[in-house]
Amino acid sequence: MRGLLFDLDGVIYNDEVLIAGAVETVEWAVARGVPFLFITNTSSKNREALVEKLHRFGIRTDPSHILTPCVAAANWLRSDGGGPVALFVREPAQREFEGLALVALEAETGARYVVVGDLGEAWDYKNLNRAFRLLHQQPESQLIALGMTRYWQTAEGLCLDVAPFVAALEHASGRKALVFGKPAEAFFQAAAGQLGLPVGQVAMIGDDIHADVGGAQAAGMKGVLVKTGKFRPGDLGRVVKPDVVLESVAGAPDWWEMEQTQ
Repeated sequence: MRGLLFDLDGVIYNDEVLIAGAVETVEWAVARGVPFLFITNTSSKNREALVEKLHRFGIRTDPSHILTPCVAAANWLRSDGGGPVALFVREPAQREFEGLALVALEAETGARYVVVGDLGEAWDYKNLNRAFRLLHQQPESQLIALGMTRYWQTAEGLCLDVAPFVAALEHASGRKALVFGKPAEAFFQAAAGQLGLPVGQVAMIGDDIHADVGGAQAAGMKGVLVKTGKFRPGDLGRVVKPDVVLESVAGAPDWWEMEQTQ
């Protein structure tokens, strides 16, 4: 192993609560010279907001060390240049899509791409139906999912994430979503490329047995599961088998050093 990918929610912090040992683990990676990225399916914030949040927790970083589905999707859309975009993401995350042609906020036709992220409680019938109409009215339009995380841990408990709403739109429109974010193989490959390492030399540390561990393994990486965030004991009995299980990210340095001696 030569590089690490850290999930944010559930690994570094739970919503607004820092996970014990996270700061020390990041400081260890910096001091040890281990190349790393924060790789998250968060689609409600831009990278600057995530940097600010990490700074509040005492973790010094910058946007170049964070990869999100919004960044990956926006870069692809800029290179594809195929037409107007309908965004279903919160306002802060919309900043990652600056420079792209966007349809009007209430438009129900005219989108070449329908981009679906985490709207939280704003995912009401009106918004979901507008996304469906945009897809239905233009048969060649592409549904884009900003990750396929099913749920995440908050202070109030587990909450639905992007995947359930993408699944509803796929079912209603008959369209298959193009996924930017975990567990898409291309997303992990992009992260490894940003580190300048082959996927086989990178490990992903996450709390989601499917999106983090399963996605990383499918891309050729090691998948490390932590028992924080959304982790539940039943995750250990699923089809996906993590390469390593840690109590928390605080155990990553010891595991890493042991890995280097094998």
